[in-house]
Amino acid sequence: MKNCIDEQLVSATIIGMKWERVIVHIDVKLEIKDGQIDKDSIKYYAVNGLYKARAMFKARSLDNGNVQLSMNITNPGDCQCLRMGTYSILVCDKERILAKCVVDPSIVPYMEDYSRSFLHNNRGKTFVVNFSVAEDEDELPLVMYAMDATKSPVNLQSNREIVKEALAEPKILIKKNMGRIRWKFLYHRYVKKYRKVKKTIMFMTEQSPTLGSNLQAVYDRMVERGLDKEYTILTSARPASYEKQTKKSTKQLIKKMAQCSMIFIDDHAPIFDWLELNERTKLIQLWHAGAGFKSSGYSRWGHLGCPAPVSCHRQYKYGIAGSRNIGMFFSEVFGINDEQILPTGMPRMDEYLDQEYRAGKTEELYQQYPMCKGKKVILFAPTYRGKNRATAYYPYEMIDFKRLYDFCGEEYVVLFKMHPWVAFPVPIEENWKDRFVDVNTFPNINDLFYITDLLITDYSSNIFEFSLMRKPMLFYAFDKIQYSFSRGFHRDYEEAAPGKVCYDFEQLMQALETEDFDYEKVEEYVEKHFDYIDSGASDRVIDWILLGNVPGDIKQEIARNAKEIRRMRKLDFSELKKA
Repeated sequence: MKNCIDEQLVSATIIGMKWERVIVHIDVKLEIKDGQIDKDSIKYYAVNGLYKARAMFKARSLDNGNVQLSMNITNPGDCQCLRMGTYSILVCDKERILAKCVVDPSIVPYMEDYSRSFLHNNRGKTFVVNFSVAEDEDELPLVMYAMDATKSPVNLQSNREIVKEALAEPKILIKKNMGRIRWKFLYHRYVKKYRKVKKTIMFMTEQSPTLGSNLQAVYDRMVERGLDKEYTILTSARPASYEKQTKKSTKQLIKKMAQCSMIFIDDHAPIFDWLELNERTKLIQLWHAGAGFKSSGYSRWGHLGCPAPVSCHRQYKYGIAGSRNIGMFFSEVFGINDEQILPTGMPRMDEYLDQEYRAGKTEELYQQYPMCKGKKVILFAPTYRGKNRATAYYPYEMIDFKRLYDFCGEEYVVLFKMHPWVAFPVPIEENWKDRFVDVNTFPNINDLFYITDLLITDYSSNIFEFSLMRKPMLFYAFDKIQYSFSRGFHRDYEEAAPGKVCYDFEQLMQALETEDFDYEKVEEYVEKHFDYIDSGASDRVIDWILLGNVPGDIKQEIARNAKEIRRMRKLDFSELKKA
Protein backbone atom coordinates (compact mmCIF):
# COMPACT_ATOMS: atom_id res chain seq x y z
CA MET A 1 0.00 0.00 0.00
CA LYS A 2 1.33 3.42 -0.95
CA ASN A 3 1.49 5.94 1.88
CA CYS A 4 -0.33 9.09 0.71
CA ILE A 5 -1.16 10.51 4.14
CA ASP A 6 1.10 13.54 3.68
CA GLU A 7 -0.88 14.57 0.59
CA GLN A 8 -3.80 15.33 2.94
CA LEU A 9 -6.40 14.15 0.44
CA VAL A 10 -8.59 12.97 3.31
CA SER A 11 -8.99 13.76 7.00
CA ALA A 12 -10.85 11.38 9.32
CA THR A 13 -11.74 12.58 12.82
CA ILE A 14 -13.47 10.35 15.38
CA ILE A 15 -16.22 12.35 17.06
CA GLY A 16 -18.12 9.63 18.92
CA MET A 17 -18.16 5.98 19.95
CA LYS A 18 -20.66 3.54 21.42
CA TRP A 19 -21.17 -0.19 21.96
CA GLU A 20 -24.12 -2.34 20.89
CA ARG A 21 -23.53 -5.67 22.68
CA VAL A 22 -20.35 -6.97 20.97
CA ILE A 23 -20.42 -4.40 18.15
CA VAL A 24 -18.46 -1.18 18.46
CA HIS A 25 -19.70 1.82 16.46
CA ILE A 26 -17.29 4.68 15.70
CA ASP A 27 -18.59 7.95 14.23
CA VAL A 28 -16.11 9.61 11.89
CA LYS A 29 -16.17 13.11 10.40
CA LEU A 30 -14.75 12.50 6.93
CA GLU A 31 -13.46 15.39 4.85
CA ILE A 32 -12.33 14.75 1.26
CA LYS A 33 -10.18 17.32 -0.56
CA ASP A 34 -11.77 18.80 -3.68
CA GLY A 35 -13.92 15.72 -4.27
CA GLN A 36 -10.96 13.84 -5.74
CA ILE A 37 -11.94 10.52 -4.15
CA ASP A 38 -15.14 8.51 -4.37
CA LYS A 39 -16.42 8.24 -0.81
CA ASP A 40 -18.10 4.92 -1.53
CA SER A 41 -14.82 3.31 -2.61
CA ILE A 42 -13.06 4.02 0.69
CA LYS A 43 -12.16 1.10 2.97
CA TYR A 44 -11.41 1.30 6.69
CA TYR A 45 -8.88 -1.22 8.04
CA ALA A 46 -7.73 -2.15 11.55
CA VAL A 47 -3.96 -2.39 11.04
CA ASN A 48 -1.69 -3.82 13.73
CA GLY A 49 1.87 -3.01 14.80
CA LEU A 50 3.22 -5.47 12.25
CA TYR A 51 1.59 -3.39 9.50
CA LYS A 52 -0.96 -6.07 8.66
CA ALA A 53 -4.74 -5.55 8.31
CA ARG A 54 -6.62 -7.92 10.60
CA ALA A 55 -10.13 -6.57 10.13
CA MET A 56 -12.18 -4.25 7.96
CA PHE A 57 -14.86 -2.02 9.43
CA LYS A 58 -18.33 -1.92 7.92
CA ALA A 59 -19.15 1.66 6.95
CA ARG A 60 -22.45 3.44 6.49
CA SER A 61 -23.20 7.07 5.77
CA LEU A 62 -25.11 9.01 8.41
CA ASP A 63 -27.71 11.68 7.74
CA ASN A 64 -25.34 14.46 8.80
CA GLY A 65 -22.77 13.43 6.19
CA ASN A 66 -20.52 11.62 8.65
CA VAL A 67 -19.60 7.95 8.46
CA GLN A 68 -20.25 5.27 11.09
CA LEU A 69 -17.71 2.45 11.26
CA SER A 70 -18.86 -0.78 12.88
CA MET A 71 -17.07 -3.94 13.92
CA ASN A 72 -18.25 -7.07 15.71
CA ILE A 73 -15.23 -7.87 17.84
CA THR A 74 -16.29 -11.53 18.14
CA ASN A 75 -16.35 -11.79 14.34
CA PRO A 76 -14.89 -8.96 12.25
CA GLY A 77 -15.50 -11.01 9.09
CA ASP A 78 -13.35 -14.13 9.40
CA CYS A 79 -15.48 -16.00 11.98
CA GLN A 80 -13.05 -15.57 14.87
CA CYS A 81 -12.48 -12.92 17.52
CA LEU A 82 -10.44 -9.88 16.62
CA ARG A 83 -6.86 -11.05 16.98
CA MET A 84 -4.74 -9.75 19.81
CA GLY A 85 -2.79 -6.65 18.87
CA THR A 86 -2.48 -2.88 18.90
CA TYR A 87 -4.39 -1.32 16.03
CA SER A 88 -4.73 1.92 14.14
CA ILE A 89 -7.69 2.62 11.87
CA LEU A 90 -6.48 3.47 8.37
CA VAL A 91 -8.56 5.06 5.63
CA CYS A 92 -7.65 3.53 2.26
CA ASP A 93 -8.60 3.74 -1.40
CA LYS A 94 -7.54 0.88 -3.65
CA GLU A 95 -3.75 0.71 -3.16
CA ARG A 96 -3.36 3.99 -1.25
CA ILE A 97 -3.27 4.84 2.46
CA LEU A 98 -5.17 8.12 2.61
CA ALA A 99 -5.40 8.91 6.30
CA LYS A 100 -5.14 7.64 9.84
CA CYS A 101 -8.22 8.10 12.05
CA VAL A 102 -7.54 10.68 14.75
CA VAL A 103 -9.60 11.49 17.83
CA ASP A 104 -11.36 14.80 18.33
CA PRO A 105 -9.82 16.48 21.42
CA SER A 106 -13.27 16.88 22.99
CA ILE A 107 -13.73 13.12 23.45
CA VAL A 108 -10.15 12.20 24.44
CA PRO A 109 -10.99 12.40 28.19
CA TYR A 110 -13.67 9.76 27.68
CA MET A 111 -11.60 7.14 25.85
CA GLU A 112 -11.49 4.82 28.87
CA ASP A 113 -15.29 4.92 29.02
CA TYR A 114 -15.41 3.44 25.52
CA SER A 115 -13.18 0.50 26.49
CA ARG A 116 -14.75 -2.88 27.31
CA SER A 117 -13.87 -6.14 29.05
CA PHE A 118 -15.80 -9.28 28.08
CA LEU A 119 -15.56 -12.07 30.65
CA HIS A 120 -15.73 -15.64 29.35
CA ASN A 121 -14.69 -19.21 30.32
CA ASN A 122 -16.79 -19.00 33.50
CA ARG A 123 -15.28 -15.59 34.16
CA GLY A 124 -11.79 -17.07 34.32
CA LYS A 125 -10.69 -15.12 31.25
CA THR A 126 -11.46 -11.76 29.74
CA PHE A 127 -11.26 -10.28 26.27
CA VAL A 128 -10.27 -6.63 26.53
CA VAL A 129 -10.83 -3.92 23.94
CA ASN A 130 -9.11 -0.73 25.04
CA PHE A 131 -9.19 2.66 23.31
CA SER A 132 -6.64 5.42 23.76
CA VAL A 133 -4.61 7.87 21.67
CA ALA A 134 -1.02 7.58 20.53
CA GLU A 135 1.52 9.53 22.55
CA ASP A 136 4.27 11.82 21.27
CA GLU A 137 2.44 12.75 18.07
CA ASP A 138 1.18 16.16 16.99
CA GLU A 139 -2.27 14.81 16.23
CA LEU A 140 -4.25 12.30 18.29
CA PRO A 141 -4.33 9.00 16.34
CA LEU A 142 -6.68 6.38 17.77
CA VAL A 143 -5.09 3.30 19.31
CA MET A 144 -7.27 0.21 19.69
CA TYR A 145 -5.79 -2.57 21.80
CA ALA A 146 -7.26 -6.10 21.86
CA MET A 147 -6.12 -8.80 24.28
CA ASP A 148 -7.43 -12.11 25.61
CA ALA A 149 -6.21 -12.39 29.20
CA THR A 150 -6.35 -15.14 31.83
CA LYS A 151 -7.21 -14.40 35.43
CA SER A 152 -4.35 -15.16 37.79
CA PRO A 153 -4.10 -14.91 41.58
CA VAL A 154 -2.39 -11.86 43.00
CA ASN A 155 0.42 -13.10 45.24
CA LEU A 156 4.10 -12.64 45.76
CA GLN A 157 6.29 -15.52 44.59
CA SER A 158 9.97 -16.14 44.69
CA ASN A 159 11.87 -16.51 41.43
CA ARG A 160 12.28 -20.23 42.19
CA GLU A 161 8.50 -20.68 42.58
CA ILE A 162 7.81 -18.81 39.36
CA VAL A 163 10.26 -20.97 37.40
CA LYS A 164 8.90 -24.15 38.97
CA GLU A 165 5.31 -23.29 38.01
CA ALA A 166 6.32 -22.30 34.48
CA LEU A 167 8.08 -25.64 33.94
CA ALA A 168 5.20 -27.63 35.39
CA GLU A 169 2.40 -25.85 33.50
CA PRO A 170 2.66 -27.80 30.20
CA LYS A 171 2.60 -31.11 32.13
CA ILE A 172 -0.44 -29.96 34.11
CA LEU A 173 -2.27 -28.93 30.95
CA ILE A 174 -1.48 -32.24 29.25
CA LYS A 175 -2.67 -34.21 32.26
CA LYS A 176 -5.82 -32.11 32.56
CA ASN A 177 -6.69 -32.55 28.89
CA MET A 178 -5.50 -36.13 28.45
CA GLY A 179 -9.04 -37.42 28.04
CA ARG A 180 -9.77 -35.01 25.21
CA ILE A 181 -6.40 -35.69 23.59
CA ARG A 182 -7.23 -39.40 23.49
CA TRP A 183 -10.66 -38.69 21.96
CA LYS A 184 -9.11 -36.45 19.31
CA PHE A 185 -6.60 -39.16 18.44
CA LEU A 186 -9.40 -41.73 18.18
CA TYR A 187 -11.48 -39.41 15.98
CA HIS A 188 -8.66 -38.87 13.49
CA ARG A 189 -7.96 -42.61 13.43
CA TYR A 190 -11.62 -43.23 12.53
CA VAL A 191 -11.50 -40.44 9.91
CA LYS A 192 -8.64 -42.23 8.20
CA LYS A 193 -10.48 -45.55 8.41
CA TYR A 194 -13.69 -44.15 6.87
CA ARG A 195 -12.12 -41.70 4.39
CA LYS A 196 -13.66 -43.54 1.42
CA VAL A 197 -17.17 -43.62 2.90
CA LYS A 198 -19.50 -41.39 0.87
CA LYS A 199 -22.94 -39.86 1.37
CA THR A 200 -23.21 -40.42 5.12
CA ILE A 201 -24.92 -37.75 7.20
CA MET A 202 -26.01 -37.51 10.83
CA PHE A 203 -28.75 -35.81 12.80
CA MET A 204 -27.32 -35.09 16.22
CA THR A 205 -28.36 -33.44 19.48
CA GLU A 206 -26.49 -33.12 22.76
CA GLN A 207 -29.52 -31.51 24.44
CA SER A 208 -31.96 -34.43 24.68
CA PRO A 209 -32.16 -38.24 24.61
CA THR A 210 -34.44 -37.97 21.56
CA LEU A 211 -34.38 -36.06 18.29
CA GLY A 212 -36.99 -33.39 17.84
CA SER A 213 -37.82 -30.00 16.40
CA ASN A 214 -36.02 -29.10 13.16
CA LEU A 215 -33.85 -32.23 13.18
CA GLN A 216 -36.80 -34.59 13.21
CA ALA A 217 -38.65 -32.56 10.58
CA VAL A 218 -35.75 -32.69 8.10
CA TYR A 219 -35.09 -36.35 8.86
CA ASP A 220 -38.74 -37.27 8.22
CA ARG A 221 -38.82 -35.28 4.99
CA MET A 222 -35.68 -37.02 3.71
CA VAL A 223 -37.36 -40.37 4.28
CA GLU A 224 -40.54 -39.17 2.55
CA ARG A 225 -38.47 -38.16 -0.48
CA GLY A 226 -36.67 -41.51 -0.53
CA LEU A 227 -33.30 -39.94 0.19
CA ASP A 228 -32.65 -42.51 2.91
CA LYS A 229 -31.95 -44.92 0.02
CA GLU A 230 -29.35 -42.54 -1.45
CA TYR A 231 -27.75 -41.48 1.85
CA THR A 232 -26.72 -43.42 4.94
CA ILE A 233 -28.48 -41.53 7.74
CA LEU A 234 -27.06 -41.82 11.25
CA THR A 235 -28.57 -40.38 14.44
CA SER A 236 -27.22 -39.47 17.86
CA ALA A 237 -29.30 -38.10 20.73
CA ARG A 238 -27.68 -37.55 24.13
CA PRO A 239 -28.36 -35.13 27.01
CA ALA A 240 -24.62 -34.37 27.17
CA SER A 241 -25.19 -30.67 27.83
CA TYR A 242 -26.45 -31.42 31.35
CA GLU A 243 -25.59 -35.08 32.10
CA LYS A 244 -22.21 -36.80 32.17
CA GLN A 245 -21.89 -39.35 29.36
CA THR A 246 -20.19 -42.74 29.40
CA LYS A 247 -16.97 -43.47 27.54
CA LYS A 248 -18.87 -46.00 25.45
CA SER A 249 -21.42 -43.38 24.37
CA THR A 250 -18.69 -40.90 23.43
CA LYS A 251 -16.76 -43.50 21.50
CA GLN A 252 -19.89 -44.44 19.51
CA LEU A 253 -20.55 -40.77 18.72
CA ILE A 254 -16.98 -40.12 17.58
CA LYS A 255 -17.10 -43.17 15.32
CA LYS A 256 -20.29 -41.86 13.71
CA MET A 257 -18.91 -38.35 13.29
CA ALA A 258 -15.82 -39.66 11.50
CA GLN A 259 -17.99 -41.23 8.81
CA CYS A 260 -20.04 -38.12 8.00
CA SER A 261 -19.76 -35.58 5.23
CA MET A 262 -22.45 -33.49 6.95
CA ILE A 263 -23.76 -33.25 10.52
CA PHE A 264 -26.97 -31.45 11.45
CA ILE A 265 -27.35 -30.17 15.02
CA ASP A 266 -30.14 -28.14 16.63
CA ASP A 267 -28.39 -26.36 19.50
CA HIS A 268 -25.02 -26.01 21.18
CA ALA A 269 -23.08 -29.30 21.11
CA PRO A 270 -20.35 -29.18 23.80
CA ILE A 271 -18.19 -31.84 22.13
CA PHE A 272 -17.49 -29.47 19.24
CA ASP A 273 -16.10 -26.85 21.63
CA TRP A 274 -12.88 -28.87 21.75
CA LEU A 275 -13.08 -31.41 18.93
CA GLU A 276 -12.45 -29.87 15.52
CA LEU A 277 -14.14 -31.71 12.68
CA ASN A 278 -12.23 -32.97 9.68
CA GLU A 279 -12.37 -30.49 6.78
CA ARG A 280 -14.51 -32.84 4.67
CA THR A 281 -17.30 -32.72 7.28
CA LYS A 282 -19.71 -29.77 7.23
CA LEU A 283 -21.47 -28.82 10.47
CA ILE A 284 -24.95 -27.32 10.00
CA GLN A 285 -26.82 -25.53 12.77
CA LEU A 286 -30.63 -25.94 12.60
CA TRP A 287 -31.28 -23.97 15.79
CA HIS A 288 -34.85 -24.38 16.98
CA ALA A 289 -35.35 -20.74 18.01
CA GLY A 290 -37.36 -18.57 15.64
CA ALA A 291 -36.64 -15.03 16.78
CA GLY A 292 -37.27 -13.87 20.30
CA PHE A 293 -35.48 -11.20 22.27
CA LYS A 294 -33.01 -13.07 24.44
CA SER A 295 -29.34 -12.75 23.67
CA SER A 296 -27.55 -16.06 23.24
CA GLY A 297 -24.10 -17.25 22.27
CA TYR A 298 -21.72 -14.46 21.28
CA SER A 299 -24.43 -11.79 21.38
CA ARG A 300 -24.27 -12.08 25.20
CA TRP A 301 -20.49 -12.21 25.44
CA GLY A 302 -19.32 -11.07 28.84
CA HIS A 303 -22.33 -12.59 30.64
CA LEU A 304 -22.10 -15.75 32.71
CA GLY A 305 -22.38 -18.85 30.52
CA CYS A 306 -21.27 -17.18 27.28
CA PRO A 307 -19.05 -19.16 24.87
CA ALA A 308 -15.26 -19.02 24.73
CA PRO A 309 -13.56 -17.29 21.76
CA VAL A 310 -13.19 -20.70 20.13
CA SER A 311 -16.30 -22.83 20.46
CA CYS A 312 -18.72 -25.15 18.70
CA HIS A 313 -20.31 -22.21 16.89
CA ARG A 314 -17.15 -21.37 14.95
CA GLN A 315 -17.39 -24.63 13.01
CA TYR A 316 -20.77 -23.96 11.36
CA LYS A 317 -20.89 -23.95 7.60
CA TYR A 318 -24.47 -22.65 7.68
CA GLY A 319 -27.24 -21.75 10.06
CA ILE A 320 -30.90 -21.09 9.23
CA ALA A 321 -33.46 -18.35 9.88
CA GLY A 322 -36.96 -17.34 8.86
CA SER A 323 -35.90 -14.41 6.68
CA ARG A 324 -32.94 -12.42 5.38
CA ASN A 325 -34.08 -9.50 7.55
CA ILE A 326 -33.38 -11.35 10.80
CA GLY A 327 -30.34 -13.36 9.70
CA MET A 328 -28.03 -10.88 11.45
CA PHE A 329 -29.45 -11.87 14.86
CA PHE A 330 -28.44 -15.49 14.27
CA SER A 331 -25.03 -14.69 12.79
CA GLU A 332 -24.22 -12.57 15.83
CA VAL A 333 -25.22 -15.42 18.15
CA PHE A 334 -22.99 -17.92 16.33
CA GLY A 335 -20.09 -15.59 15.55
CA ILE A 336 -20.32 -16.32 11.81
CA ASN A 337 -21.08 -14.09 8.82
CA ASP A 338 -24.54 -12.86 7.84
CA GLU A 339 -24.46 -14.63 4.47
CA GLN A 340 -23.95 -18.00 6.20
CA ILE A 341 -27.45 -17.75 7.67
CA LEU A 342 -29.81 -19.16 5.05
CA PRO A 343 -33.46 -17.95 5.09
CA THR A 344 -34.98 -21.41 4.66
CA GLY A 345 -37.59 -20.99 7.36
CA MET A 346 -38.00 -23.36 10.32
CA PRO A 347 -38.50 -27.03 9.29
CA ARG A 348 -40.46 -27.77 12.45
CA MET A 349 -43.13 -25.35 11.20
CA ASP A 350 -43.91 -27.39 8.08
CA GLU A 351 -46.26 -29.58 10.05
CA TYR A 352 -47.55 -26.58 12.01
CA LEU A 353 -48.62 -24.83 8.79
CA ASP A 354 -50.21 -27.91 7.26
CA GLN A 355 -53.99 -27.33 7.23
CA GLU A 356 -54.91 -31.00 7.48
CA TYR A 357 -52.65 -31.47 10.49
CA ARG A 358 -54.08 -28.31 12.09
CA ALA A 359 -57.67 -29.51 11.70
CA GLY A 360 -56.91 -32.90 13.23
CA LYS A 361 -54.91 -31.49 16.11
CA THR A 362 -57.56 -28.87 16.90
CA GLU A 363 -60.16 -31.61 17.27
CA GLU A 364 -57.82 -33.58 19.55
CA LEU A 365 -57.20 -30.53 21.73
CA TYR A 366 -60.90 -29.89 22.24
CA GLN A 367 -61.34 -33.53 23.22
CA GLN A 368 -58.45 -33.35 25.68
CA TYR A 369 -59.48 -29.94 27.08
CA PRO A 370 -63.28 -29.78 26.61
CA MET A 371 -63.57 -26.66 28.78
CA CYS A 372 -61.91 -24.69 25.93
CA LYS A 373 -64.65 -25.35 23.43
CA GLY A 374 -66.93 -22.35 23.04
CA LYS A 375 -64.64 -20.20 25.19
CA LYS A 376 -61.89 -17.69 24.43
CA VAL A 377 -58.55 -19.25 25.29
CA ILE A 378 -55.66 -17.33 26.87
CA LEU A 379 -52.31 -19.13 26.76
CA PHE A 380 -49.89 -17.99 29.47
CA ALA A 381 -46.46 -19.17 28.20
CA PRO A 382 -43.44 -17.28 29.59
CA THR A 383 -39.80 -18.29 29.52
CA TYR A 384 -37.88 -19.43 32.60
CA ARG A 385 -35.79 -17.44 35.08
CA GLY A 386 -32.48 -18.73 36.40
CA LYS A 387 -29.09 -19.48 34.87
CA ASN A 388 -29.73 -22.93 33.39
CA ARG A 389 -31.83 -26.09 33.46
CA ALA A 390 -30.76 -26.91 37.03
CA THR A 391 -31.81 -23.52 38.45
CA ALA A 392 -34.77 -22.74 36.17
CA TYR A 393 -37.94 -21.41 37.81
CA TYR A 394 -40.82 -18.97 37.32
CA PRO A 395 -41.87 -16.51 40.08
CA TYR A 396 -45.54 -17.47 40.39
CA GLU A 397 -46.00 -14.80 43.05
CA MET A 398 -45.99 -12.28 40.19
CA ILE A 399 -49.39 -13.61 39.06
CA ASP A 400 -52.59 -12.57 40.89
CA PHE A 401 -54.41 -15.83 40.17
CA LYS A 402 -57.59 -14.73 41.97
CA ARG A 403 -57.93 -11.56 39.92
CA LEU A 404 -57.21 -13.40 36.66
CA TYR A 405 -59.76 -16.06 37.60
CA ASP A 406 -62.44 -13.44 38.27
CA PHE A 407 -61.68 -11.77 34.94
CA CYS A 408 -62.28 -15.01 33.07
CA GLY A 409 -65.90 -15.29 34.14
CA GLU A 410 -67.83 -17.47 31.73
CA GLU A 411 -66.01 -16.08 28.68
CA TYR A 412 -62.34 -17.14 29.09
CA VAL A 413 -60.19 -20.06 30.16
CA VAL A 414 -56.45 -19.83 30.78
CA LEU A 415 -53.92 -22.50 29.79
CA PHE A 416 -50.57 -22.29 31.62
CA LYS A 417 -47.63 -23.66 29.64
CA MET A 418 -44.35 -23.04 31.44
CA HIS A 419 -40.89 -23.53 29.95
CA PRO A 420 -39.92 -27.25 29.96
CA TRP A 421 -37.06 -26.49 32.35
CA VAL A 422 -39.43 -25.19 35.04
CA ALA A 423 -40.02 -28.21 37.25
CA PHE A 424 -42.36 -26.69 39.85
CA PRO A 425 -46.02 -26.94 38.72
CA VAL A 426 -48.35 -23.98 38.42
CA PRO A 427 -50.07 -23.48 41.83
CA ILE A 428 -53.69 -23.79 40.67
CA GLU A 429 -56.14 -24.14 43.56
CA GLU A 430 -58.90 -26.73 43.28
CA ASN A 431 -61.70 -24.15 43.00
CA TRP A 432 -59.93 -22.51 40.01
CA LYS A 433 -59.68 -25.61 37.86
CA ASP A 434 -62.87 -24.86 35.93
CA ARG A 435 -61.08 -21.91 34.26
CA PHE A 436 -57.36 -22.66 34.73
CA VAL A 437 -55.47 -25.62 33.25
CA ASP A 438 -51.82 -26.57 33.70
CA VAL A 439 -50.76 -27.94 30.28
CA ASN A 440 -47.07 -28.37 31.09
CA THR A 441 -47.17 -32.04 30.13
CA PHE A 442 -48.55 -31.26 26.68
CA PRO A 443 -45.62 -32.03 24.35
CA ASN A 444 -45.86 -29.38 21.64
CA ILE A 445 -46.71 -25.78 22.44
CA ASN A 446 -47.24 -24.99 18.74
CA ASP A 447 -50.31 -27.23 18.68
CA LEU A 448 -51.83 -25.21 21.51
CA PHE A 449 -51.68 -22.10 19.34
CA TYR A 450 -54.49 -23.44 17.15
CA ILE A 451 -57.08 -22.98 19.91
CA THR A 452 -55.45 -19.93 21.53
CA ASP A 453 -57.12 -16.54 21.10
CA LEU A 454 -54.53 -14.51 23.06
CA LEU A 455 -50.94 -15.28 24.00
CA ILE A 456 -49.36 -13.83 27.16
CA THR A 457 -45.60 -14.24 27.20
CA ASP A 458 -42.48 -12.21 28.03
CA TYR A 459 -39.13 -12.84 26.30
CA SER A 460 -39.85 -16.21 24.72
CA SER A 461 -39.29 -17.04 21.06
CA ASN A 462 -42.74 -18.69 20.93
CA ILE A 463 -43.99 -15.40 19.45
CA PHE A 464 -42.35 -16.46 16.19
CA GLU A 465 -44.77 -19.32 15.56
CA PHE A 466 -47.77 -17.68 17.19
CA SER A 467 -47.51 -14.57 15.01
CA LEU A 468 -48.62 -16.66 12.02
CA MET A 469 -51.99 -17.22 13.73
CA ARG A 470 -52.53 -13.46 13.29
CA LYS A 471 -53.88 -13.24 16.83
CA PRO A 472 -53.07 -10.71 19.59
CA MET A 473 -50.26 -10.96 22.16
CA LEU A 474 -49.45 -9.32 25.48
CA PHE A 475 -45.99 -9.13 27.02
CA TYR A 476 -45.73 -9.35 30.81
CA ALA A 477 -42.23 -7.95 31.44
CA PHE A 478 -42.24 -7.21 35.17
CA ASP A 479 -38.47 -7.83 35.39
CA LYS A 480 -37.30 -6.30 32.13
CA ILE A 481 -34.41 -4.37 33.70
CA GLN A 482 -33.06 -7.36 35.64
CA TYR A 483 -33.60 -9.73 32.73
CA SER A 484 -31.90 -7.37 30.31
CA PHE A 485 -28.87 -7.15 32.59
CA SER A 486 -28.52 -10.89 33.22
CA ARG A 487 -29.50 -12.25 29.79
CA GLY A 488 -29.31 -9.26 27.51
CA PHE A 489 -31.48 -8.41 24.50
CA HIS A 490 -30.25 -8.53 20.94
CA ARG A 491 -32.68 -5.79 19.88
CA ASP A 492 -34.88 -3.12 21.42
CA TYR A 493 -37.56 -4.92 23.41
CA GLU A 494 -40.43 -2.44 23.17
CA GLU A 495 -39.84 -1.81 19.48
CA ALA A 496 -39.64 -5.50 18.55
CA ALA A 497 -42.44 -6.91 20.71
CA PRO A 498 -45.48 -7.62 18.44
CA GLY A 499 -47.97 -6.52 21.07
CA LYS A 500 -48.47 -4.34 24.13
CA VAL A 501 -45.76 -4.50 26.81
CA CYS A 502 -46.98 -4.50 30.44
CA TYR A 503 -44.59 -3.94 33.35
CA ASP A 504 -46.77 -5.01 36.26
CA PHE A 505 -49.83 -7.17 36.77
CA GLU A 506 -52.14 -4.17 37.05
CA GLN A 507 -51.13 -3.03 33.55
CA LEU A 508 -51.62 -6.57 32.27
CA MET A 509 -55.15 -6.76 33.64
CA GLN A 510 -56.05 -3.33 32.28
CA ALA A 511 -54.90 -4.42 28.83
CA LEU A 512 -57.04 -7.56 29.09
CA GLU A 513 -60.09 -5.70 30.33
CA THR A 514 -59.90 -2.99 27.65
CA GLU A 515 -58.60 -5.33 24.90
CA ASP A 516 -55.65 -2.99 24.39
CA PHE A 517 -53.22 -5.29 22.55
CA ASP A 518 -51.38 -3.04 20.02
CA TYR A 519 -52.46 -5.66 17.49
CA GLU A 520 -51.17 -3.73 14.46
CA LYS A 521 -47.63 -4.76 15.46
CA VAL A 522 -48.36 -8.42 14.66
CA GLU A 523 -48.57 -7.93 10.90
CA GLU A 524 -45.40 -5.82 10.97
CA TYR A 525 -43.63 -8.65 12.79
CA VAL A 526 -44.76 -11.28 10.26
CA GLU A 527 -43.68 -9.11 7.34
CA LYS A 528 -40.16 -8.77 8.75
CA HIS A 529 -39.59 -12.30 10.04
CA PHE A 530 -40.85 -14.55 7.25
CA ASP A 531 -39.60 -14.82 3.68
CA TYR A 532 -41.78 -17.92 3.20
CA ILE A 533 -45.07 -18.86 4.84
CA ASP A 534 -45.52 -22.40 3.62
CA SER A 535 -44.69 -26.02 4.45
CA GLY A 536 -41.48 -26.09 2.44
CA ALA A 537 -38.75 -25.26 4.96
CA SER A 538 -37.54 -28.87 5.27
CA ASP A 539 -37.30 -29.13 1.49
CA ARG A 540 -35.28 -25.91 1.33
CA VAL A 541 -32.86 -27.22 3.96
CA ILE A 542 -32.46 -30.44 1.98
CA ASP A 543 -32.20 -28.78 -1.44
CA TRP A 544 -30.04 -25.80 -0.47
CA ILE A 545 -27.72 -27.37 2.09
CA LEU A 546 -27.64 -31.16 1.67
CA LEU A 547 -27.90 -31.17 -2.13
CA GLY A 548 -25.76 -28.04 -2.51
CA ASN A 549 -28.27 -25.80 -4.33
CA VAL A 550 -27.83 -22.62 -2.29
CA PRO A 551 -29.43 -19.68 -4.19
CA GLY A 552 -27.00 -17.93 -6.51
CA ASP A 553 -27.16 -14.51 -4.85
CA ILE A 554 -26.22 -16.00 -1.48
CA LYS A 555 -23.36 -17.97 -3.04
CA GLN A 556 -22.08 -14.73 -4.57
CA GLU A 557 -22.18 -12.97 -1.19
CA ILE A 558 -20.21 -15.78 0.43
CA ALA A 559 -17.63 -15.77 -2.36
CA ARG A 560 -17.36 -11.97 -2.29
CA ASN A 561 -16.70 -11.92 1.46
CA ALA A 562 -14.11 -14.72 1.20
CA LYS A 563 -12.36 -12.82 -1.60
CA GLU A 564 -12.33 -9.61 0.44
CA ILE A 565 -10.80 -11.41 3.43
CA ARG A 566 -8.09 -12.98 1.24
CA ARG A 567 -7.28 -9.61 -0.31
CA MET A 568 -7.13 -7.89 3.08
CA ARG A 569 -4.68 -10.45 4.46
CA LYS A 570 -2.29 -9.79 1.58
CA LEU A 571 -2.20 -6.02 2.11
CA ASP A 572 1.13 -4.62 3.21
CA PHE A 573 1.17 -1.36 5.17
CA SER A 574 4.92 -1.33 5.82
CA GLU A 575 5.20 1.98 3.90
CA LEU A 576 4.13 3.56 7.19
CA LYS A 577 7.51 2.64 8.71
CA LYS A 578 9.16 5.31 6.57
CA ALA A 579 6.85 8.06 7.80
